[in-house]
Amino acid sequence: MKTALEIVSPPATQKGFAILPKRWVVERSFAWLGNYRRLSKDYEEGIPASEGMIYLASIHCLLKRLTV
Repeated sequence: MKTALEIVSPPATQKGFAILPKRWVVERSFAWLGNYRRLSKDYEEGIPASEGMIYLASIHCLLKRLTV
């Protein structure tokens, strides 16, 4: 599985707050995952177990949206 990572920096002339493109999508997703108790702290000892819990939480979020 290949993942493309794009780092978005604020413009050099910017002063103060400005919305960066696509950053809200990532922040919103992390906030949704943070609602799950097992993902709020590092309870898992290995990366595969942690990744599995993230998949389960994501599936749960999607299923909740489908039933509404």
